[in-house]
Amino acid sequence: MPSYSTLFTQICDWENLLLAYRKASRGKRGHPNVAQFDFRQADELLKLRESLLAGSYRPGSYVNFHIHEPKRRKISAAPFRDRVVHHALCNLLEPRFERHFIPDSYANRVEKGTHRAVDRLQGFSQRFRYILRADIVKHFPSIDHTVLKEILHRQIEEDDVMVLVRTIIDSGAGVLDDEYEMQWFPQDDLLATCRPRGLPIGNLTSQFWSNCYLDPFDHFVKRELGCQAYLRYVDDFALFSNNKAELWAWKRAIIERLQRFRLVIHESAAQVLPVECGIPWLGFVVYPTHRRIKSRKVRNATRHLGERMQAWRQGKISFAELDAGIQGWVNHVRYADSWGLRRSVFNRLAARGR
Repeated sequence: MPSYSTLFTQICDWENLLLAYRKASRGKRGHPNVAQFDFRQADELLKLRESLLAGSYRPGSYVNFHIHEPKRRKISAAPFRDRVVHHALCNLLEPRFERHFIPDSYANRVEKGTHRAVDRLQGFSQRFRYILRADIVKHFPSIDHTVLKEILHRQIEEDDVMVLVRTIIDSGAGVLDDEYEMQWFPQDDLLATCRPRGLPIGNLTSQFWSNCYLDPFDHFVKRELGCQAYLRYVDDFALFSNNKAELWAWKRAIIERLQRFRLVIHESAAQVLPVECGIPWLGFVVYPTHRRIKSRKVRNATRHLGERMQAWRQGKISFAELDAGIQGWVNHVRYADSWGLRRSVFNRLAARGR
């Protein structure tokens, strides 16, 4: 009988796979591929467990499509069976990595999220005069597989777990090649074009591994640069200081350090600015004293809610579905000073319906 590590045994445990299935199927029971798996749930989970333990598990092919809000992105959906494996793996790995993440990394983490990141950014803006905000060019398409595996292996010593991790990472090679524009780094030769890269946007593991990938960078900013007012949400990050020269120096250091991760920032957009100018951040414009919703977000929301209203009038969706969409938008924009905005949007919707 093969010898498995404790961690790998826990990943393949029946209770963990059942929990992973429940998480992966939440809100998706009506989808044909999920319903098909659900019909033979016990048999499918047993087969999946056997393939994992035998080392014969191989991910299936991705289904690709594009979304256009907030910007055009290529989404790659894994087969449902693979999504169960992603959840099973993350159930056990996330607590191990979570202990190492900085508190001010806010994406895809329990008790974090968009609104807490906005709160934290505004809190920093009330304490410091200047900000350097930056984001990474084509973050998910740029993630280098060799670098990622090295970072993960520092925390995952179990060889059998790393085999599974590498299998999932390798399944995404090439999926986002058409989204990536080649970047050259010092010491690169022509073979650099052949380096496997890219994490499929849509995988739970991709979201988790994105945080793992940038975790050493977070610690570099906090410890080596000595920036105590720093936060990150996926590939958007912000540094605060009362000294403009210090922030410009940090920008140069960041550009140099990110080369180790084979990443680049949008340099021209990364400017040192007074916080009073307003900070674009996660769909909001944040000031020390108040917040606004980005005008583009308002236009998109007005159009989307108008389409939902029309669909309800035509009987294509239920009132409950319409109400859920409206409540979801209200719950988001209430984190800004948006009472007048909400009244204006709803007045326009009401006028359309007359």
